[in-house]
Amino acid sequence: MGSSQSYYRPRGKTLLTNHRSYIVIELIRREEMTQPIVLKDLPSDLDPNRFPQHIAVIMDGNGRWAKRRGLPRIMGHQRGVDTLKDVLRCCSDWGISALTAYAFSTENWGRPLEEVDFLMTLFERVLRRELEEMMTENVRIRFVGDLDVLSPSLQAEISRSMEDTENNTGVQFTVATNYGGRQEIVQSCRAIAQQVKQGLLNLDDINESLFENFLYTKGIPDPDLLIRTSGEMRISNFLLWQLAYAEIYVTQTLWPDFDRHTLHDALLNYQQRERRFGKVGKA
Repeated sequence: MGSSQSYYRPRGKTLLTNHRSYIVIELIRREEMTQPIVLKDLPSDLDPNRFPQHIAVIMDGNGRWAKRRGLPRIMGHQRGVDTLKDVLRCCSDWGISALTAYAFSTENWGRPLEEVDFLMTLFERVLRRELEEMMTENVRIRFVGDLDVLSPSLQAEISRSMEDTENNTGVQFTVATNYGGRQEIVQSCRAIAQQVKQGLLNLDDINESLFENFLYTKGIPDPDLLIRTSGEMRISNFLLWQLAYAEIYVTQTLWPDFDRHTLHDALLNYQQRERRFGKVGKA
């Protein structure tokens, strides 16, 4: 780490003091001091004031990772879970507020039955096994997608994980399961049309803010950064509405090999960009 530094964030008065492998943030708001937020092992070339608050990830390459090693595809998914845990912990360590993972799309049902069955079992087993640690890490879990078609036992684990972590104040961890961006928009339109039909809404009431209240992701800020692994240059029907102004970073790294170093590269690239939101740049 470098020598002691001070940073300032635009919200409130924020003082960051770099000390060894920790950066301690003291937040002072209206003369009230909150508990210090500790950022662990933050690389010195990253500026926490320019971090994305919300990262979305398309976790691609599990099957290819396994195939290159002569392993069944399911072993790639198993390794991918470990990677996701590490990335979630890194987000917590580095002060990133939200992480959304594309775990299973509406199109993934077309994969081999054995693989789909394994994934559903894996989701359930991981939720059951990791919930206690999520509570310890203060992570808040949320699932988005068409969850009604999942098995009753998996739905029960999903409900329990969301209910038990509802009041946690750490990283907002959203898992997109049986999720499709087009399907999400269609169901939102249907719900709005139904309310108009019932006289609960007027056409003039419909705007972007209202529309967002009918999305699966209601209440979750839009991602600032989308990371896709394995080098594929597409968004695969993921968060079509929410990614409107997200920065996109594609890495050749396969998801099971993604780690803090790869995340560091993505964040370094992100903080060098100028986000314009359709406006004229500063240059």
